[in-house]
Amino acid sequence: MALLEQQPTENKGPSLAVQLAILLVMSALAGGAAWFAGSYLESRTASDKEETSTAETATKGGEEAEDGPTAPTGVYPIEPITTNLAEPSEVWVRAEMALVFEGDPDPLVAEAVHQDLFAYLRTVKLRQVETASGFQHLRSDLEERASIRSEGAVKQILFRALLFE
Repeated sequence: MALLEQQPTENKGPSLAVQLAILLVMSALAGGAAWFAGSYLESRTASDKEETSTAETATKGGEEAEDGPTAPTGVYPIEPITTNLAEPSEVWVRAEMALVFEGDPDPLVAEAVHQDLFAYLRTVKLRQVETASGFQHLRSDLEERASIRSEGAVKQILFRALLFE
């Protein structure tokens, strides 16, 4: 027993004060990095907004803006698609969409994409699009099919309405 009592106790790690000091230093470094990143990103978005506003002013060239919303030149509205779903077959879907083309829209390509999207919507099951993430997956699938069918001419699909009945 005397041997056990005579052995000195070992320190198993840094003291509590050292740990708190390290924690404060690391927190200050993280806060400084976050402040720097935030101010950097804010300055970039502010300069982007300034560049956009000056570019818009330069493109207008002093002309007055027209009344009412107009579609950009690359946007081509397609006919609404109305069809039933694959499962359950008694549920119908109506999709009103527009295609965003790279450059000038081609009506023949738009019609081919319209038919391809129509065929794809017939294979969709209701449970695939019940959630918000399901809608995002549907949108990305439709955009991928449109891009493939148009050989890259269609860059995006804009949904005007998507109704299930």
